[in-house]
Amino acid sequence: MNDLAITGLLIAALFLILGSGVWIGLTLSGVAWIGMQLFSSRPAGDAMAVTIWGSSSSWTLTALPLFVWMGEILFRTRLSQDMFRGLAPWMQGLPGRLLHVNVVGCAIFAAVSGSSAATCATIGKMSLPELKKRGYPDGISIGSLAGAGTLGLLIPPSIIMIVYGVSAEVSIAQLFIAGVLPGVMLALLFSGYLMFWAWRNPQQVPPADARMSFGQKLVESRHLIPVVLLIAAVLGSIYSGLATATEAAAVGVLGSLVISAAQGSLTWPTFRDSLLGGTRLFCMIALILAGAAFLTLSMGYIGLPRHLAEWIGSLGLAQWQLLLVLMVFYIVLGCFLDGISMVVLTMGVILPTVQKAGIDLVWFGIFIVLVVEMAQITPPVGFNLFVLQGMTKREIGWIAKVTLPFFFLMIAAVALIWFVPGIVSFLPQQMKG
Repeated sequence: MNDLAITGLLIAALFLILGSGVWIGLTLSGVAWIGMQLFSSRPAGDAMAVTIWGSSSSWTLTALPLFVWMGEILFRTRLSQDMFRGLAPWMQGLPGRLLHVNVVGCAIFAAVSGSSAATCATIGKMSLPELKKRGYPDGISIGSLAGAGTLGLLIPPSIIMIVYGVSAEVSIAQLFIAGVLPGVMLALLFSGYLMFWAWRNPQQVPPADARMSFGQKLVESRHLIPVVLLIAAVLGSIYSGLATATEAAAVGVLGSLVISAAQGSLTWPTFRDSLLGGTRLFCMIALILAGAAFLTLSMGYIGLPRHLAEWIGSLGLAQWQLLLVLMVFYIVLGCFLDGISMVVLTMGVILPTVQKAGIDLVWFGIFIVLVVEMAQITPPVGFNLFVLQGMTKREIGWIAKVTLPFFFLMIAAVALIWFVPGIVSFLPQQMKG
């Protein structure tokens, strides 16, 4: 059989098994097993056992459950309400006023969460009722939250960066620091759009709350101290060289438990729920990663990634054309799969092509995160859309429509990092230097 027929058969098997309701991780393992049994001479059972054990016992992966658990602990604290109280007074003077709390709140929480859905849910829990109470239109409130929630993937620590770093064998600390400036840039693009919207629709922006003096604003800002200290502890320990990403994740868990205890929300039920929630999410991710590692090995034995890389190489695409094709590919894939599945499923096939094209793997990691962010807000499997649908009881199509401007802003962000690669590479170079 030729490569095209084998690829078609395996893709058909993938969608058939997924469509029958089997878990993604088991589906990937199943397709890999079928591929090895039919198209290679290596015993599939032996390869499966070795690969799944190898991928599950990776030391780098230890950071993942800890960051997931940290987000779960903070999700159950009063942190989001405190952040609103601390941020709101400073936003009153900007065009769009309290809508900027969505963007700034998501950017801050992203720096302690690592998950897009957790960022969206936590900030939405505090901002949507407050904005509705003050009379802000639902469309722009929900749209800006869905867009800004994706910052959870880009601003470190990021779960998807850890997954990409493990898959592509790239330094996770380098990826983390490379995400800082693009994350700030994207937050500024979102805030800029909110200002433009407020300028175009002044009648829809409610009047400001009572004016506060500078001193009163500073007093309200004390509510931001816990989250700022936690960010400083986690990211500071990585960038100063005191801790690896895994050790910094342990610092984050300890810090979030201290914050939770200080706020009085650390009870036995919340501790148990956070631990179980984190364990469930990590087990899902670990199963997907294990299945994807076996699928990558299987594809390697069949020779598909090499042939695909050679075929794409033979097309003579320029770097920008290759990236454009990949962006469209990931956006389409994002209609069916979640971000982590997309990354682990495709890395084995796409990395050889990307390396052959001479694209820096740290830069490509940030590109992938931005494109996966877009997938978070594309129906039918946009995770942020699901989160907001559960919170607002609105139609998923309506949520996707009000989020569309933020989708286009992410495309603009991809164009910016392409034309000005220093946005990604500047901080990692300083770290090396």
